[in-house]
Amino acid sequence: MKKRLALLIVLIAAIVIAVLWWRENRSYDGPVQQVTASSEQIARGRYLTQAADCAACHTAAGGAPLAGGYPLDTPFGTIYGSNLTPSADQGIGRWTKDDFFLALTQGVAPGGRHLYPAMPYTSYKGISREDADAIYAYLMSRPAVDVAIPANDMPFPFNQRMALIGWNLLFRNSDPLPASSQGNSAEWQRGRYLSDVLGHCGECHTPRGMLGQMELSKPMQGGDLGRFIAPDITPQALAQRGWTPEDLSRFLSTGLAPQGSAFSEMHMVVDLSTRHLTPEDHRALVTYLMGDKPPQPVAAKIGQGSDAGRITYLDQCSACHERDGAGIPHVAVAMRDNATLRQPDGKNLIVSVLDGLPAQQFPGNESMQSMPGFADRLDDAQIAELVNYLRVTWGGLPADITAEQVKALRNAH
Repeated sequence: MKKRLALLIVLIAAIVIAVLWWRENRSYDGPVQQVTASSEQIARGRYLTQAADCAACHTAAGGAPLAGGYPLDTPFGTIYGSNLTPSADQGIGRWTKDDFFLALTQGVAPGGRHLYPAMPYTSYKGISREDADAIYAYLMSRPAVDVAIPANDMPFPFNQRMALIGWNLLFRNSDPLPASSQGNSAEWQRGRYLSDVLGHCGECHTPRGMLGQMELSKPMQGGDLGRFIAPDITPQALAQRGWTPEDLSRFLSTGLAPQGSAFSEMHMVVDLSTRHLTPEDHRALVTYLMGDKPPQPVAAKIGQGSDAGRITYLDQCSACHERDGAGIPHVAVAMRDNATLRQPDGKNLIVSVLDGLPAQQFPGNESMQSMPGFADRLDDAQIAELVNYLRVTWGGLPADITAEQVKALRNAH
């Protein structure tokens, strides 16, 4: 009797797994949708699509806008952004607006296929139905691009989408994300929606647990993006690195501020999303990030770094950043007041020195020239000395970066 019961349980489990596997891997063959929308709704949808930064993850390098294929490297493998054009077989051409809203807010595509939370439905869950419908109308008004995206490169068991049923039971809910600042004004409320929902800032700037979930007890307190970190952007942390509401607004509008220039993923965010916001939404976003009562910015404590670090700086860096760290417009950012130098965690600074940074364009014909990497010019001890010199001299931070830390980041490339 026990053997029969065990066999029955195994059989039922096998059937359930087979059904779930079929459900997650079948092709959806619903009817192709014909969408009618007003020019006003489409224009609104275009704006919201930019505010939601959709192009960053759904446009491959050199690819058609929103046609997918951008690789998202995660601790669980590489996920490729999906095709958001109205292509019937490669994109969302068969999706209804109800299908789109469900995928956006719950991470479930038509037919029951679960989306990986790299698509930030854990933040988009708070989007209004009106805004979701406007985004859908805009996407469905775009030219269809019949381009298939690459298959995700994820090892077992992460390549089994059915496992997301359990992940969602653990981590998906309808509660708003915890606020990262204090406020209650209309601007603060609007900014919270722009940041926590549309802009999904916390998806990068909030630490994650071992299963990839946002640690909601630490909203906006910094997240690991692999090679770089997304810094702590809570009000106190921003003020500690010298940010004011005015400078932060300028940074989100142009990618440039006295505290430095946007680079890596943040450059994409500014270029594809935040620079397109209206002045009213810029004010609202900054109001939320810094709170209704922004803390006073902390001036950097100018120190005296080591002689060895200073020699390396003068030899390798001063031609672009100037002997006194003032920087050169259109060439290199200033070391004075530089927010990256003032991050307690020196990872971004170390990686920038090791790898260098590409030339970047900014709104208003602004630019920054490329910065060469120094991994082949300087050894671990020299880079540690240089980084410590920068942190002490212009960051007001201790000289606590070690050669071992540099070596670990060099080898992790």
